This record gives sequence, structure tokens and C-alpha cells, in this order.
Amino acid sequence: MGETIKLPEQEMTLGTTSTKHLLEVHNLRTYFHTAAGVAKAVDGVSFSLDRGKTLAIVGESGSGKSVTASSLMRLLAKTGKIESGSITFDGIDIVHASENKLRELRGKDISMIFQDPMTALDPVFKVGSQMVENIRIHESCDEHEARKRAIEMLRLVGIPEPEALMEAYPYELSGGMCQRVMIAMAMSCNPKFIIADEPTTALDVTVQAQVLALLAGLQDSLDTAILLITHNLGIVWQMADDVMVMYAGRTCEYAPMEELYSNPLHPYTWGLLDSMPKLSDTSKTDLKTIPGVPPDLRLTGTCCNFYNRCPYACEKCKHEVPPLVEVAPAHYVACHRQNGSNVLKREGEI
Repeated sequence: MGETIKLPEQEMTLGTTSTKHLLEVHNLRTYFHTAAGVAKAVDGVSFSLDRGKTLAIVGESGSGKSVTASSLMRLLAKTGKIESGSITFDGIDIVHASENKLRELRGKDISMIFQDPMTALDPVFKVGSQMVENIRIHESCDEHEARKRAIEMLRLVGIPEPEALMEAYPYELSGGMCQRVMIAMAMSCNPKFIIADEPTTALDVTVQAQVLALLAGLQDSLDTAILLITHNLGIVWQMADDVMVMYAGRTCEYAPMEELYSNPLHPYTWGLLDSMPKLSDTSKTDLKTIPGVPPDLRLTGTCCNFYNRCPYACEKCKHEVPPLVEVAPAHYVACHRQNGSNVLKREGEI
């Protein structure tokens, strides 16, 4: 308790205590080099994930969640680059792996449910041909077997008449239907690791429940690890084992799911939880928000990124980056005023 995880030269990986993790990320930095400057989208993030476990990454848009996920598969825009750090998946060095090796992993051992299914699917090929191709690339089966598998997966994600949908083009489908196709494709080769980037955004609540149950079932039967990226803190409560809260490219809090909900410590986490509508709220109850806007990622790294929005900020917050400190077993927080020896209380708390 009170032990500091040094940043930026971070040596410790957050997560479970397993001696061999399926996924290990150490001090990952992914920057985007633009004409306007270098944007530090992911700036010193570390975590680990074991088989059969779910890690949820939460935070506002622009906090670095999706870039973290894209870095794990090395699917970055041309301006993006992994500047430093390591990513090890099942003993494989992802950062230095060849393109051939990455093609073997993507879609087979590592699958991704993309945030925007309308652009993730190729509009000029039928849904069926895209699914069949993915299955045949990674599995030893003929076209008939691959087609049968694709139809089975489409039926599992709640698509009626999947045989007919196999002949449709993505542009003929709604956003929700495309999302279901993406989920079916991601799970079609029984992957070891699924990156789910807002997997239920375009789905109604009934289908959302079906998809989450399907992911949970796959995890139970195949011991699949899941990295869940979402704004929906209700889904986090339902699915996650551990939660990492990101803000402006950095980890500000990391804890087991139940610990984070029962004892959140970072002011930013307080703001996220307070912004959730409650069943006790009336129609006239104003939704709570976090004042201000996230910082320019080209200017971060010299202070606490949250200080200009934090009601508890002190002078030190404006000049020093807070280290990530273990303030309770497996509970880490990056806050100058919440570091084990100092205990910050929320407004209204005794």
C-alpha cells in the first residue's frame, strides 16, 4: 500500500496476479504526428489480462480508449505510431511482429468488434462472402462448411433469416444489423482474445442483452479474454472483472470492478459515476456533467491532465504529473491528493 508505479518509466503491469498473462502491455505510448503537432493519444499505459477475464476501459471520447485497442492489433492510421512500450500477446511481441504474423493473429486469435460497423465492412462485397473468407483464411474447412458456420453465428447474434442476409451488401443493412454482423464475424473463429469497442452502441436493449450474454457464454466455454471499451457503466458492472479509467491518454484509476464502484477515488471517476442517471431521479432532475472539456493532446504530459476541470485541484496539480499509486490492494489511482498518505474526501462525505 502506498507503493508508487513510476511513470513515465513504468515497470509494473496492472492487472491480476497470474505469473503468465495472455496479454501484457507495458508503458505503451502511441502518438499521432500531424502538421499541427504531436498528439499523445496514449501516453504511458500499462495493464494485463488473463484468459477468461474481462477488462473494461472507460472514459470520455478522446481519452485514448480506442487508440489503445487499435495499438494492440497495430491497426493505426498512417500518422499514428507506437513510440515506445511493449505489447505481448500469448508470448508474441506484437510491436515488432511481421505483417504476416499479424495477419495470422487478426481474426483468428485476436478479434475486434469495431466501433463503426458501417465502415468496418467492405461495401462492395456481400456479407456472406466476407464472413466465409475470414473463416476459410483461419480455419481448415471448405466453402460449404465455412458458409454453414457463418449462418450459425448470424443466427446466434439474433439475426432473423440469416441465409437471406448472407446475400445482402452492408449498405443495405441498418447500423444495428451491421453491428450484429461484426460481432458474428469476430466470434466465428473462436478467438482467444476479443477487443469489443462499444459493441452494443447501435443495438436496442433487448439485442444488447442477447449480445452480452453471447459474449459471456463464449468466454465461459472457450476461456476467452475480453477487452471491453464502453461509455455504458451499466455494462461494465455486468461484464467486467477489472476497470481502467482513462483520461487524456493516461490511466487515472485502475481497480477490480466492485472495488471501483464501491470506493472510487479519483475525482474524474467520481464525475463519470455521478453523470449516470439514477432510477430515483425525476423528470425534472438535471443530469450531472463534468464542467469543461478535455485538454489538447498536443499539450499534455507536464501536469495533471484533469486539473483544469477538477474542483479539488491544488497548485501541485498544475505543474507535476501525478504518479500511479497503489492506495489499496489492486487499487491504483493517479492523483496528488489521493496517494495513500493523503486521503481526499468527496464533497458531502464526512
